[in-house]
Amino acid sequence: MTKLLIDGVEVDVPPEFTLLQACEEAGAEIPRFCFHERLSIAGNCRMCLVEVKGGPPKPQASCALGVRDLRPGPNGEPPVIFTNTPMVKKAREGVMEFLLINHPLDCPICDQGGECDLQDQAMAYGVDSTRYHENKRAVEDKYIGPLVKTSMNRCIHCTRCVRFTAEVAGTGDMGATGRGEDMEIATYLASAMTSELQGNIADLCPVGALLPKPQNFRARSWEMQKTPSIDVMDALGCAIRVDTRGREVMRILPRVNEAVNEEWISDKTRQIVDGLKKQRIDRPYLRENGKLRPAAWREAFDAIAAKVKAATPQKIGAVAGDLCAVEDMFALQLLMGKLGSANIDCRQDGTKLDCRSGRASYLFNSTIAGIEQADAIMIIGCNPRKEAPVLNARIRKRWLQGGLLVGVIGEKADLTYDYNYLGAGADALAQFIGHAPPNKQKPMFIIGQGALTRPDGAAILALAAKAAGSLNVVKDGWNGFNILHTAAARVGGLDLGFTPGEGGMDALSMGKGGMDVIFNLGADEIDIAPGAFVIYQGSHGDKGAHRADVVLPGAAYTEKSGTYVNTEGRVQMAARAAFPPGDAREDWAILRALSDVMGQRLPFDSLAALRAALYKAHPHFAALNAIAAGEAADLAKIAAAGAPDKAPFVNAVDDFYLTNPIARASSVMAECSALAKGRVQQAAE
Repeated sequence: MTKLLIDGVEVDVPPEFTLLQACEEAGAEIPRFCFHERLSIAGNCRMCLVEVKGGPPKPQASCALGVRDLRPGPNGEPPVIFTNTPMVKKAREGVMEFLLINHPLDCPICDQGGECDLQDQAMAYGVDSTRYHENKRAVEDKYIGPLVKTSMNRCIHCTRCVRFTAEVAGTGDMGATGRGEDMEIATYLASAMTSELQGNIADLCPVGALLPKPQNFRARSWEMQKTPSIDVMDALGCAIRVDTRGREVMRILPRVNEAVNEEWISDKTRQIVDGLKKQRIDRPYLRENGKLRPAAWREAFDAIAAKVKAATPQKIGAVAGDLCAVEDMFALQLLMGKLGSANIDCRQDGTKLDCRSGRASYLFNSTIAGIEQADAIMIIGCNPRKEAPVLNARIRKRWLQGGLLVGVIGEKADLTYDYNYLGAGADALAQFIGHAPPNKQKPMFIIGQGALTRPDGAAILALAAKAAGSLNVVKDGWNGFNILHTAAARVGGLDLGFTPGEGGMDALSMGKGGMDVIFNLGADEIDIAPGAFVIYQGSHGDKGAHRADVVLPGAAYTEKSGTYVNTEGRVQMAARAAFPPGDAREDWAILRALSDVMGQRLPFDSLAALRAALYKAHPHFAALNAIAAGEAADLAKIAAAGAPDKAPFVNAVDDFYLTNPIARASSVMAECSALAKGRVQQAAE
């Protein structure tokens, strides 16, 4: 630790700190535009100037000067820094005046107004006049894709966007051309950005030069209600903030959560906003003569009750979708138990993970933050860039630090970091069984659903467990056996035991036929053969509703309070930010009302009572933001079921932008998908 005297306050800070960080430790506020804690240091805005006693007779950029670079006093006194002297004040006013020479000052029509760093710092550190009266610089606005709008007259050349795409996203989409006043920030040949994280540059931009295009001119920041919540577009459980105006969701922004997403979110998480209000189911429907018609709740319930009463328990099944909250699945599980049916499943994609093998067999056991401790990673049957872009950025962050060996078994893809390609399928994985352990302290497996949703998924999982044993992936103090899920509801469903009971059928078997009645709780990725009477309960008119005989309008994830468990087993709570449209209701409430009509009343009348029953049956759900770790010894329970197929692994996510009904209802996601497909075709040609 190094002692410093900052504005008369003595602090001890690590020598690797910058002066800016040291000043903040002492409680001093340092303005900045180009500096960001998660990006490399540029030192080009000069707003963070401070005075260093004994240093050069000029202000110093505190973001680019390290604590270890300071000299002690003549008698060994700690270095002295001033952040509020007349020299510093005059220097900051000069920098602000210089920054505003070319800024258009169009705050009344700028979407950044009210949450703009330039506005705030001009008020705090600027002056009320300027000495420059020349014409302002004019820069042509660039097209960089459907997600980010440019207004480059406002750009102050902080280069945060350039550094983000180069360092975090790993695509290098943004760059600078020209020098001095002629410098311009743009993409190569004004093409669309290719990163799945590109929307984050709008958050990073300290002025209004880069803004979310779909939300352009729609609302002011102070008009919106802010609700902390959890994302369900993938299984990572990123911390988000849902901003609403009235009953409408206006935008989704990231919240800081160091353990999960740091402060990034994917473009799908951010821009499915328009999909939340399109193709919505806002009333019950009943199929008559092959067509769905609007119906009253009681009419729909009576039709369901009649069909259930006429069916035997062995012919009744339930499938839960990828966006279901734990409370909704728990209510459906209780209802199926009262009906005497063992045909329940939350694995609509057919993954061979089973709760009976222990929690360690289906969790990301090392935790997401544990990626930064790994020194070797083997990626098996998945593409983290499409299945969990924020997790992929964490792997890239670790790779940039050096000393990380990455191997891939499965499809070749651009993962934004270098890797060794080890093979395409199970044969490549099998060669590591009996292999000598590598000279690595914390090796890690990341096994994707592309390897586990195949008919031989159980054999692949057993093969991976054996290979992990040979390579010391699981050892005292370290469990690097990780399953990467693609569905937000999957771990919660497995924790509940929402899988077939003794003699029960799984989701794929139910879909192929043999059922008289199927309760479909938001499962839109499964095919259900003709013959079964299907009750679809969900928020969007997607594939599941098209197949249904009765449609019950449910609430989307922004319209209900619900528990979700992410891929690492972290229990999180999503909050209600808006109300569902029309007659739509929360899924657990629909099931509770339906149970009354069926004569199988569920034992709760409120969400609080439901959660009390849930916590009694499964206590770990009560510990929010905590992970109940799986037992590493459980991995030995994974038994091989037949021999693995020699077919190559195929990644579970082909189109990143259209993976669920909310995304498929979004016109913004459709445009992004079309651009991505066009790039693939162009590369193939």
